[in-house]
Amino acid sequence: MKIICSKTNLLKGVSIVSKAVPSKTTMPILECILIDATTDIIKLTANDMELGIETIIEGDILKRGLIAIDARIFSEIVRKLPDNEVVIEVDENLQTTITCEKAKFNIASKSGQDFSYLPYIEKNETIVLSQFTLKEIIRQTIFSIADNDNNKLMTGELFQIEGNMLKVVSLDGHRISIRKTELKDSFIQPKKVIVPGKTLIEVSKILSGEVESEVTISFTNNHIVFEFDNTVVVSRLIEGEYFKIDQMLSSDYETKVKINKKELLNCIDRATLLVKEGDKKPIIINITDEMMELKIKSQIGTMDEEIIISKEGKDLLIGFNPKFLIDALRVIDDEEVTLYLMNPKAPCFIRDDKESYVYLILPVNFNAGV
Repeated sequence: MKIICSKTNLLKGVSIVSKAVPSKTTMPILECILIDATTDIIKLTANDMELGIETIIEGDILKRGLIAIDARIFSEIVRKLPDNEVVIEVDENLQTTITCEKAKFNIASKSGQDFSYLPYIEKNETIVLSQFTLKEIIRQTIFSIADNDNNKLMTGELFQIEGNMLKVVSLDGHRISIRKTELKDSFIQPKKVIVPGKTLIEVSKILSGEVESEVTISFTNNHIVFEFDNTVVVSRLIEGEYFKIDQMLSSDYETKVKINKKELLNCIDRATLLVKEGDKKPIIINITDEMMELKIKSQIGTMDEEIIISKEGKDLLIGFNPKFLIDALRVIDDEEVTLYLMNPKAPCFIRDDKESYVYLILPVNFNAGV
């Protein structure tokens, strides 16, 4: 095999597929990136058997072939090459020579025949979104997946399609994030799948986020496929029945608060200056007629601040984990947010009128004497 391509194109391709190289595996071939130049295109692939990524890069094929190269050393070499044309040549003993200007590396590689290709997926059921929309949906929900495997379902996000509406849900036991978006054309049957959070994080990193660029999402019983910009991402789905979140959502409220989002976010952000890493200090919110008072007390000190609000309903004293409020407020783009509350023990809902986003946050117990 012998190929020539620019360092820029090669580095971009290697960076994309490296996201599917496993950090630990008992199969050494999976620690490799596959370079496939057996047809008229140069294709790079990595696959950890849960997540597989394939991307096409521009370049010239002087001699066709297929080779698997250790991903870690290959990406380090490519990253540190001069910004010029790179020649990759493989001999019959599977020795790979990488040349760029006066730099020349010679490394052992493995037969590409042993590599685990991405599963073939029949694309019968697909939806199309702009890359911008998908990137935003992930950004606005991914923070509330669980970060440990105690409950596998919580490490993923529910993708639910009904008619022309896509609903994405994540939860970790303390909060729920929901985003809804309208699909331009959707002719697929109602569908519910659980997509691993890891997959969505990696997809989000690769997406350009352009409004004009599209991503096609296809589904099977076991896999989800994302296709965009000469790149294909195939991921296994998480098996199981997702939580019945509709039972946790309520439109009832005793207190409704409209508040400037930036003011509220900045205030909570300031309050967390007094909380040490790992310390679980609640922020106490006292809602009265035209005022929201926020207080925090820790070993470092105390803070309290008032924000003008518009309120309907009862006064309320309630406590929250400040991080959960910050996470939700940071991803809302509206200038003003509306909070719906019932009592000090019931969850707070932050949602817009169309319910294109809904954030549910459970309150925490606190000492009223704070």
